[in-house]
Amino acid sequence: MNKKKAAYVIGAILLLVIAYFYFSSSSETDASITAKVVKGTFLNEVYISGEAQSTSSKQINGPANARRFGIYNIKIQDLVPEGTVVKKGDFIGKLDVSEVNGKILDAQLSLETAQSKYTQQQLDTTLTLKQERNTIKDLLFNIEEDKLELERSAYESPATIRSLELKIDKTGRDLKEKKADYDIKKRQANAKMIEVGTEVSKHKKRIDELLQLQKEFTIVSDDDGMITYIKDWNGTKKKVGSTISPWEPAIASLPDLTKMESKTYSNEVDIRKIKKGLITKIGFDAFPEIELDGIVTEVANVGESKAGSDIKLFQVLIKLNETNKNIRPGMTTSNRILTNKEEAVLMIPLEAVFSKDSISYAYVKSGLAIDKKQIELGVSNNEVVIINKGLEENEVVYLNKPADLEDKSITLLK
Repeated sequence: MNKKKAAYVIGAILLLVIAYFYFSSSSETDASITAKVVKGTFLNEVYISGEAQSTSSKQINGPANARRFGIYNIKIQDLVPEGTVVKKGDFIGKLDVSEVNGKILDAQLSLETAQSKYTQQQLDTTLTLKQERNTIKDLLFNIEEDKLELERSAYESPATIRSLELKIDKTGRDLKEKKADYDIKKRQANAKMIEVGTEVSKHKKRIDELLQLQKEFTIVSDDDGMITYIKDWNGTKKKVGSTISPWEPAIASLPDLTKMESKTYSNEVDIRKIKKGLITKIGFDAFPEIELDGIVTEVANVGESKAGSDIKLFQVLIKLNETNKNIRPGMTTSNRILTNKEEAVLMIPLEAVFSKDSISYAYVKSGLAIDKKQIELGVSNNEVVIINKGLEENEVVYLNKPADLEDKSITLLK
C-alpha cells in the first residue's frame, strides 16, 4: 500500500513537472509572437532620400566676353577637387587656351600686315609730297628768273615785255594751282595715314584684349568659401574635360553653407501626403549622429521622369532650420516628413492585423484562450495602425496566426 501510494505521489509530481515545462514553454513561445495594445502618439511619416544643397550660392564663371571673339565651347583643363576650401584670389581652375592662342597668332599676323601697309603708305606719302614741294620750288624759281629777265628787258620792244609779263602771270597761276593741289594731296595723305594707322591700332587693341582674355582662362576665386561642382544639363557634374559656353558659363560655385536645403524626389503615392509647411527630420548618411530640423518649402505640381525609368517623381525642397559645420552640399540626406500626428490613440503592429471577407480582426489573448475580435482600423504608417474600435489598452495581440484557430468564429463589433 505504501508502495502504491508512493507511486501515485511520484506520478503526480511528474505530471506537475511536465505541465510546468509545457506552460512555461508555451508562455515563452506566446511572448515571442505577441504584442500589447499601446496608447500613445501616432506619427505618420514619409521617408525619402535626397541631396543637400545651398539655397544661396555664388557661381564662378568663365570669361564673360569670350563670345565676342567667336569662342563658344571652352574645355575645362584643370579644376580643384570638390570640397576644397578657398580664399579670395585662390586658384580654382584653368580653361583650354588653345583657341585663344590661335586667335592671338592670327591677330599678330594681321598686325604685321597692317604695320607693313602703314610703312608703305608713309613712304608713298613722303615721296609724293616731296615731289609736289619740288615742283612748287621750281615754279617759284621760274617766276624769280622771269622777273629778272623782265627787268633786263626794259628797253626791249613792248611785245617782248608783254610776252615776259604773260609768262610770269601764267607761272603764278600754275604756282597757285600747284599749292592748292599740294594742300589737297597732303590732306589725302593724312587721311590715308589715319586709315592705315587706325587699322594698326585696331589689331593692337585686339591683341591686348585677347591677351587679357587669355589671363581670364585661369580662374580664381572672388570670395571665400568651399568649391562645389556645377551640374550640367544632363545632371552630371562639370569636371576636367567638360565644356562651358556663353549660355552655361559656370565652372563651379561657392555655396552659402548657412543657407542649406535638402532636394528630394517623392513618388506618386507619397506626394499626395506632402504639403508645404510640414515638419521634417533630416539625417545625413555621412554623419549618422546628426539630425536637423527642417520644413517643406516647395512641392512640385508636375512630375518628371528620371533617366532609365518610367516612374514619375515629384521634386520636394526641404529647408534646414539649423546648420552644422560638418554638412556639405552634395551629401546624401534621409528625410522623415511628418504628414500626420495624433495624440492618445490605441495602436498595434501591422503584423497583428488579419482580414477575411473585408472584415479586419486580431487574435487577442484571453486568459489561457485566444479570441478572434473584429477591429475598426484608423490611419496606419509603415509600422503600426490606429485602432478605433475593438481593442483595449494593454490587451495582448498575436503577430502570427495561432495554430488551429483559422476556423474559429470572429467576435463582431457591437
